[in-house]
Amino acid sequence: MDRATARTSMEEWTNRLGVGHRLTDEVEQLSLGTQQRVQLAAALVHNPQILVLDEPFSGLDPVAVEVMSGVLAETAAAGVPVIFSSHQLDLVERLCDRVGIVKDGRIVTEGTIEELRTTDTARLHVRVDGATADWYAAIPGVTPVSGAGGDVIVSFAAGDLATEQAVLRAAGAAGTVREFAPVRPRLQDLYRDVVASDTATGAGVAA
Repeated sequence: MDRATARTSMEEWTNRLGVGHRLTDEVEQLSLGTQQRVQLAAALVHNPQILVLDEPFSGLDPVAVEVMSGVLAETAAAGVPVIFSSHQLDLVERLCDRVGIVKDGRIVTEGTIEELRTTDTARLHVRVDGATADWYAAIPGVTPVSGAGGDVIVSFAAGDLATEQAVLRAAGAAGTVREFAPVRPRLQDLYRDVVASDTATGAGVAA
């Protein structure tokens, strides 16, 4: 890439990422979020064949997150594989085609979000007016995940329709059923279930 082309590309990306007015500033003087955007602009100037980023959303305000998300999505849509690590799992879930979860330096599971959601456990969100705290306790194989009493998420073996119907009958016997719906686990839930450790790190992979 010649100097003129590089300069044009630099101006395009720094302006797009909202840092074009900071070109004469020392990087060390910039906030963490601004540094992140400068680093992404520098990575994109030369039209990379693959883009690898470490925690690209760290320190960004909501507006900058949307700008960064848009740039990464457009880059991936243009055919450039984008790989990034992040603990902001809501963004990973929204942006990534494939996700890998890393623990102790190794990938312990990976796939699309839908593939990761295919587990051995089903979850139901049940709201029952007037229910006691443990109305589901007598149903074999049913475990509370969160909440209690009249507003609870319970889990049981996936595909076990008999247990699902038993939960519905017990809920009806406990009070007035206001909600009885399957719960699609968020990436945060999948991460917690797979890793089950505070020492792990999450990695999002988009291509």
